[in-house]
This record gives sequence, structure tokens and C-alpha cells, in this order.
Amino acid sequence: MLTFAAILLLLAVLMAIRIPIAFAMGIAGFVGLSTQLGLRPALSVLERTFFDSSSSFILVAIPLFILMAELLTAGDVTRRAIVACQSWIGHVKGGLAMATVAASVILAALVGSSTASTAAMASSAFPEMRRHNYSDRLAAAVVSVGGTLAVVVPPSIVLVVYGVLTETSIGKLFIAGIIPGFLTAIGLAVVIKIIASTTDQAPKGAPFVLKTAISESRHVLPMLLLMVTVIGAIYGGIASPSEAAALGVMGALIIVLFQRSLHFAAFNRSVSGAIRATVMIVTIVACSAIFSNYLAFTRITQGLLEFVATTDLPREAIMAIIIVILLVMGMFMDQLAILSLAMPLAFPTAMALHYDPVWFGIVVTKTVEIGLLTPPLGLNAYVAAAQTRVPLGTIFRGILPFLAMEIVLLLILLCFPQITLLLPQLMQR
Repeated sequence: MLTFAAILLLLAVLMAIRIPIAFAMGIAGFVGLSTQLGLRPALSVLERTFFDSSSSFILVAIPLFILMAELLTAGDVTRRAIVACQSWIGHVKGGLAMATVAASVILAALVGSSTASTAAMASSAFPEMRRHNYSDRLAAAVVSVGGTLAVVVPPSIVLVVYGVLTETSIGKLFIAGIIPGFLTAIGLAVVIKIIASTTDQAPKGAPFVLKTAISESRHVLPMLLLMVTVIGAIYGGIASPSEAAALGVMGALIIVLFQRSLHFAAFNRSVSGAIRATVMIVTIVACSAIFSNYLAFTRITQGLLEFVATTDLPREAIMAIIIVILLVMGMFMDQLAILSLAMPLAFPTAMALHYDPVWFGIVVTKTVEIGLLTPPLGLNAYVAAAQTRVPLGTIFRGILPFLAMEIVLLLILLCFPQITLLLPQLMQR
């Protein structure tokens, strides 16, 4: 137990001195294996673990979904989606903010990355809201919270990583994220409507012009068709997530080439960006596997499971403790770091309590989503602040009412698992 405490301390020190979370976990796991097994056996475990975890076929979905998002962003397709949504509902009080949420849903279904979605919104939707006299506090907050939809709405990269780490069906996770994602979007719109009705932060936008709205929607239809095709292929059992991701890349390339909005330099940047993001994620997965192997050899996981089996605490209380721990971690760490650190212990615990792995995955990603908005880290708030030049304190104050809605929705998902599991259960029939 003293050795385990020392390894945890080493991990904390490595993270404190700004060593990337992947390398910190890999180093701590290898040192732990060396003290447990000896240097030569530890090297053997390291070699096997790194190869097995990084060569998993399902990891193919990660670079493909990222490349799809990069192509659509580079081809200016995502900005056009924002403009189209604004042309339909931007005329009502708070309409531009609601249109930003609607566009965020579309972006989430095509981008899969929260920070990328937030950056796109900050550069496209925020200037438009400011031009229509929205308060910086509300506009920047909407940009920040809208980006979090990419954490739950498929094809979420966070869901892919969770599926890889826990060996849970990524297809079922994607389908399970649809209803919680849309409930989140509806909740955000309700909060915006309340703010618009009770304050002067959200005035009316430009008058509605049907001809303009129809004209702008032409650019969105191919994106919606691509979204339905990718998700529909997974839901109908026609394609695996990796095959659907390849279909998405091909569709994205056809769209941007047909619209003549992608240049060779932008294509180059898209491929480079996808490679960099993929290397980072695969490294996190592989190093997390090394740390998980160390936990297995120390029997910490087994001890925790035995405690769960013998404790008098109700399983709801244990789940509440897990959620609180994840929320606290979200205040200081990004979503992939939380998954890689917490899942080796949290997932076996949840399975020992007989919770559904798909439901638990959505609850975890929803909790991680909340972490993207909470200080002091609040990664999405930082991205929005960097893009919009709005002070962080102003953004965090604007986020507070949305944060309250997020917590209420998390409680609803915890109390009513059938909301999450409805579509995956229909998928099995």
C-alpha cells in the first residue's frame, strides 16, 4: 500500500510540473510495474501493453472522425451552418443565441471535438451576436456551453475513447448520446429564453426574410444528409463506427470539393491537424493501459471491488461519490485526462454495482461536459476567452445559469436511465 501511495505521489508530481498526462501515467505505471515485478518483466509488460492498446481496430474511428471535422471546418461548411440557423430563428428575442445552440448541435454531430466546436462558434457566432448588441457575458457563455454538446452528441471523440478504455460498444454509445444531447440543447435554449425575457442581454435580431433563410439553408442540407447517413449507418447496423467514420470522411470531402471551398493548403492543414490529434489520443489510451496494468498487478481494483461487494452503502450512494469525484476532477483537468485516470477504477466499480456500461458512459461524459465549464480550468471558457477577448470572470458568470441546467439534466439522467437506454434497446431489436 505504501508503494501504491508513492506511485500516486509520483503521478501527482509529474502532473504538477506540467508533464503531459499521457506521459505522466506511462512513467508512473512503468515505475510501479518495475517495483512490483522487476525491470525486465516490466519492460515485457510495457511492450505488450503498448502494442495491444495502440493497435486496436476500433481506434481507426478516431483519426477518421477528426479528419471529417477538419475537412468541414477548413471548407467553411461549419460557418455556413451557423449562418443558416441564424437566418431562421435569429429574429426573435434571444434568437441569435438559440441559433448558435442549434448550429452547435449540427457542429457536434460533425466535429466531435468540444474545443474545436467552441473555437468555430467563437469566431463565427460571437461577432454576429455582438453586432446585434448582445451582452458579451451572454454571447461568450453561449459559445462556451454550445461547444460542450460535442462531448455527448455522436460522433463524440470522448465517447470513442471511453469505449476503447472500457471495451464498450461505441455504436451503442453513439446512439445513446442522441437523446441526452438534444435534451441538453433544449435546456440551453430554455435558459436563453429565460435570460432574454428577464434581462436586456439578448435583443431581437434582424427581421426574418424567408428567401434569405431558404437560400442559406442550401449549404446546410448536405451536412444534415451526411450526419443522418453516418449515424443512420451505425443505428441500422449497416456499418461499424470505423466504417461509418470512413463514409463520413468521403462524404465531407465530396461536400467541400463540390462547393469548391477547400484549397490544397487547407487540405494539408486538415490532415496534419487530424494526425496530431490522433497521436495525442492514442498515446493517452496506450499510457492509460500501462497504468491500468499496474493497478491490476497491485490488486487495487480487486480490493475496491471487494469493498463495494461488502459495504453497507447503497449503490446509489457509491455512484454519487463517483460523480462528485469526477466533477471535482473536471475543475482541474481536461476530459481525456479524466477518462484515462478515472476509468481503470470507476468502470469496474460501476460494473460491480450492476450498472449498464452504456448508461454509465453517457453519465460519465455528461459529467466531463460539466467539467469543461467549471472554474478554475473550464477549458471551453478559456477557448472562448482567447477567441473573443472577453474576460474569463465575465464568461464564468454568464455560464452559471447554464451550469445549473446541466446539473439538473445530469440528475435526470441518473434517476431515469431509460432516457439514455431507449434508443440502444430499440437498436437491438
